[in-house]
Amino acid sequence: MTTGTSRVRVRYAETDQMGVAWHGNVFAWFEIGRTDLLRGLGTSYRNLEEQGVRLPVVEAGARYIRPLLYDDVVEVRTRLAGHSGARVAFDYELHREDSDEALVTGFTAHAAIDDRGRPRRLPAELRRLLS
Repeated sequence: MTTGTSRVRVRYAETDQMGVAWHGNVFAWFEIGRTDLLRGLGTSYRNLEEQGVRLPVVEAGARYIRPLLYDDVVEVRTRLAGHSGARVAFDYELHREDSDEALVTGFTAHAAIDDRGRPRRLPAELRRLLS
């Protein structure tokens, strides 16, 4: 199973008046998780773009269980959920640092397209890294 863990700290600008992280931030934190996961596998979004591959999000979701608060250190636990010829999907859990309690869970699904926006297969090297 391909997994990774990233850490981010909830900044004041990411919270509301009650010190609770704004719900939309989780999708940026999911991006940090998957970017770090790809880097850990030996590639990057920059490398994929140089190969003419884009991976736009085509589906995303999140379930908010408990709030993340100002100054929390958040562990973004990312797991490769699967991939096929032209798609890749990731699952996420957000935890306070050193806690096993998931505060937010979510997913993203991505379609591989070329630099003109047409569907294409994931490069063989990326499929190998994800397997």
